[in-house]
Amino acid sequence: MPDHTAVPRRFGRADLQVHTAYGDGMEDARAIFERVEVLGELDVIAVTDHDDIGGALEARDVHARAPYHFDLVTGIEVTTLHGHLLALWVEAPVRSFRSLEATTAAIHEQGGLAVVPHPFSLLTRSIGRRTLERVLAIADTATHPDGIEIANPTSAGWDTGIRAVEANRARWGLAETGGSDAHFAEAVGGAYTLFPGRTSEDLRLAILSRATSGRRGAGMPLRQIGATRIALQQVRGLSVTPKKVLGPPLGRFVGRMGERIRPRP
Repeated sequence: MPDHTAVPRRFGRADLQVHTAYGDGMEDARAIFERVEVLGELDVIAVTDHDDIGGALEARDVHARAPYHFDLVTGIEVTTLHGHLLALWVEAPVRSFRSLEATTAAIHEQGGLAVVPHPFSLLTRSIGRRTLERVLAIADTATHPDGIEIANPTSAGWDTGIRAVEANRARWGLAETGGSDAHFAEAVGGAYTLFPGRTSEDLRLAILSRATSGRRGAGMPLRQIGATRIALQQVRGLSVTPKKVLGPPLGRFVGRMGERIRPRP
């Protein structure tokens, strides 16, 4: 067990993108929290299931019932017309399939913060450079995202983080963050946000003051997770996420197609 009585670190670590079994993740919030608690490496985690606040609210209830030594941020990974966007510190739904600027404004109306995850990535729905520059050129700062994720294991090898860092530091000046995009408990902390302090409020202030940095950890431990579980998660993503994003009729159709390719035991 970690020594929680030790002198606190000057900088905290936060994983700002974690998915649970409420969405297309493979473990429920309790299993994730127990692993994070035992490892003792993170001070804050954000639950950000796709296009649904329910997973984060369920996780908040679980978190409140145990004396965990890390803070929880409720969030959503929202599908915009231009790619995914993390809505952090929100407690109500944020409508999907709107423009990046409209979605960001809706997040800010709730008092939340908006972070662009895995920017420029070809592997998933991601916000591109032109879209981001267009939105940041709008005079109304309520439509501007607060941060950009420059450390994410899913984009490793595609240099999206490097390109995002270069563009951000040259022109945009957004807070730089990291998140694991974990769909398995073992992958939580594979990338993280380094920030002054230890609490979720410290983290929020650090993002607003552009005092964060994104770091990569060990990445997803493929041998621990195993090929079968990875394949099942992909099937789960086909079965669960479309129902939330596309609506019940089309979602059910895509879900049935996903079930057809489920590996046999």
